[in-house]
This record gives sequence, structure tokens and C-alpha cells, in this order.
Amino acid sequence: MAEAAGGYAALAQLVEVLDLEPIEVDIFRGVSPQTALQRVFGGQVAGQALVAAGRTVPPDRAVHSLHAYFLRPGDPALPIVYTVDRIRDGRSFTSRRVVAVQHGQAIFSLSASFQAAESGFEHQDPMPDVPDAESLPTFEERIAPYAERIGAFATLPRPIELRYIDDPPWVQRDAGPRDARSRVWMRSAGPLPDDPLLHACALTFASDLTLLDSVQVRHGVAFGADRVLPASLDHAMWFHRPFRFDEWLLYTSESPSATGGRGLAIGRFWSRAGDHVVTVVQEGLLRIARS
Repeated sequence: MAEAAGGYAALAQLVEVLDLEPIEVDIFRGVSPQTALQRVFGGQVAGQALVAAGRTVPPDRAVHSLHAYFLRPGDPALPIVYTVDRIRDGRSFTSRRVVAVQHGQAIFSLSASFQAAESGFEHQDPMPDVPDAESLPTFEERIAPYAERIGAFATLPRPIELRYIDDPPWVQRDAGPRDARSRVWMRSAGPLPDDPLLHACALTFASDLTLLDSVQVRHGVAFGADRVLPASLDHAMWFHRPFRFDEWLLYTSESPSATGGRGLAIGRFWSRAGDHVVTVVQEGLLRIARS
């Protein structure tokens, strides 16, 4: 019950973090939650930037894609200012560009496209055959034996509930490298309001949590336990079908390549009904720290 209460509190804080303050036309201000992190979590700034873009778009147009670059580390002790550029308002599509600023410098940029609902061709690959979320250990049960080794990551507030299907990196590192893939069920730690933009922004936040796991397990390392310095470089998402993020979604990822200190990961979100709802691609920096 204490874990559930902690998750609800963390989710309430996430919803508050995603509720940006309008300070001028097309200018918003966001804050970071109080955590032990030394820089702003990439999923947070991506989620907040999508909120800023979505607040300038008619509600009948849903986000269908975003492309983002992480430019500088964000300071969690300071507010982040988001400026929105209204690139285009067409008959079917709306385009926005958002820049996140701290200390007078851009730390993040995002381009997002929104589309009015319309009909067309339909197809998708089948959803992978995986165990149900309820049959799997909780995140707390998984991480408990490794908490001391991982450090602050193990005790961070968790607004997102995770159920790993494959061994997570901090477990896999003891067995050595494996195929470059990760499969995990995830959802918000409690109910969310009936706002499709909020569900999209919360999923955007969560999409950065486990995506690079597929790179880590390929090399038998784990952030926090090994001398690997991670950072998100760029992040792209395509929103295919409606979903609720307070219901279980399967998040699968694989890494086709790593080179030059960078690792590429491709992720897919699936609903329990088997709908492919979102695709994610990210290249991350994975530098081996010098001793």
C-alpha cells in the first residue's frame, strides 16, 4: 500500500509538472520535480514541450509525430521557459516548433505535427506474444536486490508503473550480453484525466525511461552500476492510434546499431487489445567514463 501511495503522489506531481504556466502568448514556464537527479530527465522536457505545442493547437487535432533534439543538460533547480513558433495552420495539419530555454540558452528543441481526424488505409504488424502484466513482478520487487548497487535511481519517485518481461539491465549485467531487445509493460501509477493531450505527454515522458535498455543489455552494462555516461541525443515519436496511458501498454525496443559512443533504439507501444499505438526512435550517447 505504501508503494501504491508513493506512486499516486509521484503521478500527481507529474501531472502538475506537465501543467505549464502560460506567461505570455505562446510562452510557457515549466518546473522540475524535486529528485536526486543532477540534470532534467529527458522525458520530462520532451513531455513539457509537447504540452506547450498542444496548448496552441485546436483540440480536434491530435499529435501524430514529434522530432526533438536534446541540446544541453537542463538544471532541475531552475524553471524552463518554452517558446512556441506557429509554423503552419493548414486545413488538415498544424505544425509547431518549441524551444526550451534556461540561462538564456536553448537546452531542447521540438517540432510537432498535429492532424485532424480522417479515414484511410489501415494495417499493422501483429503484437508480440508476451505474458500479462499481472503475472510479472513489480518494479520494486525486481530492483530490491540491486538497490544498493544502483544508487539513487532505485529510490526515485515513480509516477510510472513498470513490469519487466525480459531481465532489466541491472539484472542482465551479471549474466553478460544478450540480444539487443527489451520488453516491459508500463502505465501511469493511477488514473489520468480524460485529456488525450495529457495521455500523449505522459507517454512521451515515459518513452525515455527504458528505450536505451536494449543498448545496455547488448553489452552487459547498466546505467548507475557501470561507468557508462548516458544522455539522450535525439528523440522521434509517431502516434498511430488512440490510447489511454492509465491502462497497461507493452513497450518493446530493440537496438540495431551502436557506434561512435552512440546507440540507436527503436521502440513500439502496444495496447492490451493488440493495437500498435506509438513508435519511438532515439539515439543516445553512451560514453564509457575514464577512470
